[in-house]
Formats: sequence, C-alpha cells, structure tokens
Amino acid sequence: MPEVSVIIPTYNRSQKVLRALASVLYQTFRDYEVVVVNDGSTDGTERALEPFFPNIRYLLHTNNMGVSAARNSGIRISTSPFLAFLDSDDYWLPEKLSTQVAFFKSIPRAVACQTEEIWHRRGRRVNPKKKHIKPSGDIFASSLERCMVSPSTVMLKRSLLDEVGLFDESLPACEDYDLWLRIACRYPIDLIKTFLAVKEGGHHDQLSSNTRGLDRLRIQSLVKLLRSGNLSREQRDLTLKALTLKCRIYGQGCMKRGKDQEGHSYLHLPKKIRDECNSSPGKNI
Repeated sequence: MPEVSVIIPTYNRSQKVLRALASVLYQTFRDYEVVVVNDGSTDGTERALEPFFPNIRYLLHTNNMGVSAARNSGIRISTSPFLAFLDSDDYWLPEKLSTQVAFFKSIPRAVACQTEEIWHRRGRRVNPKKKHIKPSGDIFASSLERCMVSPSTVMLKRSLLDEVGLFDESLPACEDYDLWLRIACRYPIDLIKTFLAVKEGGHHDQLSSNTRGLDRLRIQSLVKLLRSGNLSREQRDLTLKALTLKCRIYGQGCMKRGKDQEGHSYLHLPKKIRDECNSSPGKNI
C-alpha cells in the first residue's frame, strides 16, 4: 500500500493535466499512487494520458458529473492512509509531498495540512490580497467568509473523511468551502509556510468564473452546517452571523433584479435557522 494517494480530477484539460501529472511524477517523495479521474472529457484527454498507463490509476466517467463526484470517485478507489488533491490546472513543486509527509510524522495528532502557494493569473505571478492570506490552526472563524484552503495544497488523513464525509456532490461549486468548514469546526488545519504549489487563475473554464451565485452555494453550506449539530455554541453564533450577512447581500441582490420572492426568502432565512437551532440544539451546543 502506498503512503499517499494523489487524486487528480480533470475535465477537458488534456494538456494541462499532463503538466499536473508531470509535477507529481517529479516529486522527490516516491511512495505514492496517482489516481486520475477523467470526468467525461471530450478533448482527447484519455488519449493524452495513455503513455502513462499502467503507471497511473485511471478512472473514466462517461458523463461530466462535476469536480466533487470526480474527487469522490478517486478517493473511493484509492488505497493510501493519506490523500492529496491536485486540480488539473495547477501543479506542484518537487518537495511538496515529502514536506507534508514529514510534517505528519513530526506531529502525529495532525489530521490535515496545507502549504503556501504561488498564484499565477493569465501567465503572470500575482500577490494575494491581505484577506486571502492563509491562517493556520483553528481556521473556522476565518473560513466562514471565504474559502481559506486550496485543494491543490492539501494533504489529509483518510480517516478524517470517514468522519466528516466526502465532497458534497450537490454543490456545482464551493464544494471545497463546504468540506473545509466541516473539518475546521472539529480540527485544526495547519499551514506549512513554504510555497510548494502553483495555482493558476483567470481561465474561462474555472468553476469560480462560470458559476453565478457563489454566495447562494455558501449559504447552502452554512445552513447544512448549522443543522448538523456539530458546532459549539461559539461556532454556531459565528456561523449565524456569517449566514445573516450573506443572506442580506444575496437577498438584496435578488430584490434589485426583480426577484422579490427569492429575495424575501433569503432575507428571512437566518431567523428561521436561528429558531431551529434554539428549538433543537445540537449535541455539542
């Protein structure tokens, strides 16, 4: 059994997935398996990957099912106690896996960690804004506003997903925001302050650029989290505050676009969820 399973989901990125895969094959750490999940690509992705068979594990979805389903399929057929994710438009520096494996060996209680990443946008390096600077440890509060963990920088213990569940396949985007919150309300997510991944942005095919109403999906995640019963009282209050803000922004936006009924439903949603929480407190509240 290899120590790390690397999960690469891809959809119509026949050239970029080769770069991502090459960055894994050039890792200094060698005890890993690679699982590439082709999520229904129509651009010759399978043909491009054929030279790497059978040195990689390959899974084909006959239809495009979304990145969550692709990652989950990869997780299910993988075998290792540690999981690492790599989006097919990103790539790693050679010491990425060895650094994270060493981190887990040095801190046995850790269940998840991420590294720093270099941002490229349209071929040029850019610096993240202050609001995007990654926290370390208890990141729950800072993760409520926006996603503070990048999938391509993460390594985690498989047992963690047995506890919190896999990626939510009902979410067309913000699936990572949803998972990291489910983890962060229970455990620290540590940051290794070394730049070991390169994240590319600004592409037309990225989910964050194609999907409207990302806040609506984040609202869906927050409601699910509040109904889970897994939050402390302090976490619940912070989540309700974040939900109220996002519902106000999204609801007012609906009203401006003439969607009064939808707008009113979102403006009244926080009170409904707060009343639910008060009448049926969770096991840790």
